[in-house]
Amino acid sequence: MTRVFSGVKPTGHLTLGNYLGAMRRWVEVDQHRADALFCIVDLHALTVEHDPARVRRLSRQAATLLLAAGLDPERCTVFVQSHVDEHARLSYLLECVATDGEMRRMIQYKEKAARERARGGSVRLSLLTYPVLMAADILAYGTDEVPVGDDQTQHVELTRDLAVRFNQRYGHTFVVPRATSPQVAARVMNLQDPTSKMGKSDDSGPGIVYLLDEPDVVRRKVMRAVTDSGREVVYDPDGRPGLANLLEILAACTGGNPSGLSGVYESYGALKKDTAEAVVEVLRPVQERHRELCADPGYVEGVLRDGAERARAMARPTVDAAYRAIGLLPAAATADIGVTA
Repeated sequence: MTRVFSGVKPTGHLTLGNYLGAMRRWVEVDQHRADALFCIVDLHALTVEHDPARVRRLSRQAATLLLAAGLDPERCTVFVQSHVDEHARLSYLLECVATDGEMRRMIQYKEKAARERARGGSVRLSLLTYPVLMAADILAYGTDEVPVGDDQTQHVELTRDLAVRFNQRYGHTFVVPRATSPQVAARVMNLQDPTSKMGKSDDSGPGIVYLLDEPDVVRRKVMRAVTDSGREVVYDPDGRPGLANLLEILAACTGGNPSGLSGVYESYGALKKDTAEAVVEVLRPVQERHRELCADPGYVEGVLRDGAERARAMARPTVDAAYRAIGLLPAAATADIGVTA
């Protein structure tokens, strides 16, 4: 059975972009067709300045929302990255295979490091090396497919390169994964800046629809979305990105086609109104289930505990094999080493 791995980083509240671009596919497709693992990658949240209490709070919230969205722990494995030691164990081995040049060419590192320096902050070493940890996340499980947005495909390519390099140097150990992405709404854009992704770590709240936003808040944000010059409603992602973003969101929520929907509307106002209502309806069952799960925190804790146990059992054989392949002495062998006076 195909194995799928994907994760969500608890650096902010999950957004409509997270849901339409990834989570809904996980729920509707991946958990049914594959041996699927979905991970709260909390170690990745430590690569920049952070509040420890907030990371814990967002980690729990993200796990609860994944379950509220429809991930079924009977069908897939839902767990927290830091609960499975194999991620960190394998990450160091892959650092010994990766190169400094590869890390510094990562687009996200360049962008995030520039922002940190602009704020007068220092750039943590973990920000440079976190793509290797991401590779460890994927390779530890013999992953075949990694559902990602366009901004993460470079990291999956790095993962492939590291897997191939390790296999060539030390013997076949890892499955070489491939990236997959949905065709529609793979990258929902910020409503106030349609040239930028709707990111959960973004500070521009008015342009971001969060999964737990109240319906009136959702409507207000969508109705105030930036559009483009001109009156005709057409689907032109390059020339009119604001309008295209609304059409793509509406299409993703209703199962339509952005180009086809553009011919239905004669005004921006009507398009915005229908888009707002479509988003409210898509989020309604997720929010209702989230409230139910928050009232039963023991259930979520149990899911994460069981998920970590299953994930650990899957990852350990591969990581142990990597330790042996690269030349490290198996821990069990130390019992045979005597101490002489």
